[in-house]
Amino acid sequence: MTKKETNSNRLGQKEDSFYKLSIQVSLNGLSFCILDTIGKRLALSHSLRFNEELSPYDLQRELRESLRVNGVLDFTFSEVIAIHRNALFSLVPQALFSEDDLANYLKFNAKILPTDHLDYDAIDGLDAMNVYVPFANVNNYLYDLFGEFEFKHTATVLLETLVKLPNSGTGEICYVHLAEGQMDMAVFTGKKLQYFNSFSCSNEADIMYYLLFALEQLQLDPSTIKLRLLGEVEEGDATYELASRYIENISIFVPSGHPFQFEGPEEGIDFTLINSL
Repeated sequence: MTKKETNSNRLGQKEDSFYKLSIQVSLNGLSFCILDTIGKRLALSHSLRFNEELSPYDLQRELRESLRVNGVLDFTFSEVIAIHRNALFSLVPQALFSEDDLANYLKFNAKILPTDHLDYDAIDGLDAMNVYVPFANVNNYLYDLFGEFEFKHTATVLLETLVKLPNSGTGEICYVHLAEGQMDMAVFTGKKLQYFNSFSCSNEADIMYYLLFALEQLQLDPSTIKLRLLGEVEEGDATYELASRYIENISIFVPSGHPFQFEGPEEGIDFTLINSL
C-alpha cells in the first residue's frame, strides 16, 4: 500500500521541483538524502547516530534540528518519503490479512499501547503485508513541514529490494543488514522468503548469537548457507571476522550501481535509505 499524507496548501510549491527527499528515522539515529532527478546525483546526504536511545519526541527534535542545520528546508521537493525503523512490526500473509485485525497481528510480537497508531504496507514482490507502528509524531511533523509525503517501514523497503535481486541459483541465501543497533535478517530460497526478523544488537557477539540461533531453528547448515552482510559492516572488522569463524560462504553484499552519482562515499549511505528513492 502506498500511503500519502496530503496538505493541499503546499502542493502548488512542488510543481517545478526536481528534488526527492528520503528520510529514515529510528530511536537510535536518523539519516536523509536528497536526489537531484535531473542531474541524477545525490545533492545532499547526512546521517546521525545517537549516543543513547531517544524517546519519539526527542527524535522529532533531533530531526527538526538536523533538517535545519543541513539546509534541507532551503529545497522544494517533488516527493518526500519517510522510512520508519523499529522492531514494532509483524509480517502477515496477504491471504490472511484484514485491516480490522492490525492490533492482533502485533500484540504477540511487540509491546503496543492503546494510543499507538497502527499502519501497514503491502510488500511488492511478496504475498505479504507488513503491519507496524510508525512514529506518528514524526509523520505529523513532516506533514506540517512538506505537505504530501509517503511513508513505509524499513523492513518493507529492505524486502522489496532483496526480492528484486537476480536469482543466484539454488540453496538459501541469508542477508543480514546492520544499522543503528538493529539487525535485520532475511533468508531467501530463490525469490521465496523463508524467514525475516529484527533484533536489537549492541556488539558482534549479539549478532552472532541471533544469527546462529535463527539458522538452527530453520535447520540450516552454517557450512553451506550463503551469508551476505550489508549496512554498518565491512570486510575485516570484528563482526565480519567473528561471522567468518562459523559461516564458510560469507561476503559483503555490494548492491548493483544506482543510476545516480554520489558526491561522497557511497558506503556511508544507508542501504534502505538509498533504495527508497
